[in-house]
Amino acid sequence: MASRLESAAMDRALALAGSVDLRRDPNPRVGAVVLSSTGEVISDAAHRGAGHPHAEATAIQQAGPRAAGATLVVTLEPCNHIGRTGPCTELIRAAGIHRVVFAQRDPNPDAAGGAAALRAAGVDVEAGWREDEALALNPHWTFAMVGQRPFVTWKLAATIDGRSAAADGTSRWITGPAARGDVQRLRAGCDTVLVGTGTVATDDPWLTVRHPSGQPLARESQPRRAVMGRRELDPRSRVFDLAADTVRLRTRQPEDALDSLFSLGSRHVWLEGGPTLSAAFVRAGLVDEVVAYVAPAMLGAGVAAVGDLGISNVSDALRFELDDVTRVGSDVRLTMRGESASVHRNR
Repeated sequence: MASRLESAAMDRALALAGSVDLRRDPNPRVGAVVLSSTGEVISDAAHRGAGHPHAEATAIQQAGPRAAGATLVVTLEPCNHIGRTGPCTELIRAAGIHRVVFAQRDPNPDAAGGAAALRAAGVDVEAGWREDEALALNPHWTFAMVGQRPFVTWKLAATIDGRSAAADGTSRWITGPAARGDVQRLRAGCDTVLVGTGTVATDDPWLTVRHPSGQPLARESQPRRAVMGRRELDPRSRVFDLAADTVRLRTRQPEDALDSLFSLGSRHVWLEGGPTLSAAFVRAGLVDEVVAYVAPAMLGAGVAAVGDLGISNVSDALRFELDDVTRVGSDVRLTMRGESASVHRNR
């Protein structure tokens, strides 16, 4: 059982991890603290993103010779593989650290096994201490590591009769300015914005995150833009400007698109496709969260918010778990969780 001093050190490690914004980074947020045998904090550190040393490595380096005989408290199980950096288990062993207390077990199959390797080297290991708090730091990264694909949030905006566009094809604006600003805020929390070629051809969107003033964020702060489908597009389309990176995924299969995005480092995809692409993801069981903005308006005819799902009987309806209902300006935002997200969260 972790001691009171180790618990205080975990408080510090969790706070350090939470202080770093890695929403558009493929790596998790991690904090580490090195404690002396008397409980004094020798050093601490947070992981700063892909290509930077892991939190454990930085804390151990800062501790220097004082790490010998010390305790390492870290929010994630130390890695046991060679990636952009060497295995943290080797650094821990070489530094002479005698005890490791970590919160979340590493779900990454390539990096897991750190606890076993440390125990085999004679290090005392306390695993899973306050794991739920560490999991809350990296929910989408954890989901992606378990499922080996990005977490998918499907955003839609519709009238109360389920229309996303009028009969003449116009769709600006179904919702009000407050809801559109809320979309910008949530879009900024994802690493990839995904649409189909039909959306680009019809709407010519920028798909960037913008300040309330309307100006886009700096390029380095933008999520990746991804366009899937085989249709050829006008290279002058806004999505291909220099405001953000854009990747073309020449496939109509949601599974293939997510495989490609995962290999590029995507961990949380914001799906803003039209009814056809959205239906493809729903049919494939690849929508983990729905963020639906419902406007108090009716069109009576026009484009449905989602295409054919192959459902002919109400008993076969796909149902999501309602997490939140919030009024946003004159509209309502419904946040719902899909079955796949529940399965992964319970693992």
